[in-house]
Amino acid sequence: MSKLSELYREIEACRDCPLAEHRTRVVPGEGPEDAELMFIGEAPGFHEDQQGRPFVGPAGHFLEELLSLIGLRRDEVYICNVVKCRPPGNRDPMPKEVKACRKWLERQIEIIDPRVIVTLGRHSMAMFFPGESIGKAHGTARKVGNRIYFAMYHPAAALHQQKLRRTIEADIQKLPSLLAEAEKLQSQPQQLSMF
Repeated sequence: MSKLSELYREIEACRDCPLAEHRTRVVPGEGPEDAELMFIGEAPGFHEDQQGRPFVGPAGHFLEELLSLIGLRRDEVYICNVVKCRPPGNRDPMPKEVKACRKWLERQIEIIDPRVIVTLGRHSMAMFFPGESIGKAHGTARKVGNRIYFAMYHPAAALHQQKLRRTIEADIQKLPSLLAEAEKLQSQPQQLSMF
């Protein structure tokens, strides 16, 4: 059994916060265990809760469109959320719920060891770009060690505010060069800097 499969079993048994009481299914995440690119959303929605898979509703379809813009398929990247269970009524995850799930996300990052982590939405962004607003941070990258963190609006934002669609499409177009930059970091770890 792979490390990710073992982790998924642990996540499925989790009862560390009240979200476990309301879920239909846990939504740990999916994608290759050696993915170079990891997308971290906020929380599962209705469709995700029903299927146990992340980003399978309308926002997920838009994410797949975005990936195709840069020549990638969904099965080539790792996709997960900050919290692994759907908050009631699709409300925002509470700080205590994010805190309870943080260990799972940290272990996913450790196992997959992606070169680039893309935060989708403000709750995901807050973990890696603390104190920044999504309006200012979207489309920007930060190097920490030999990994690059890149902030984007959540794909669902474009479904609610059509004017954000072009912004999100422009932001994702930056990913190929960030992946190339991350590859250089892997081979030249002495050139670490923040930007």
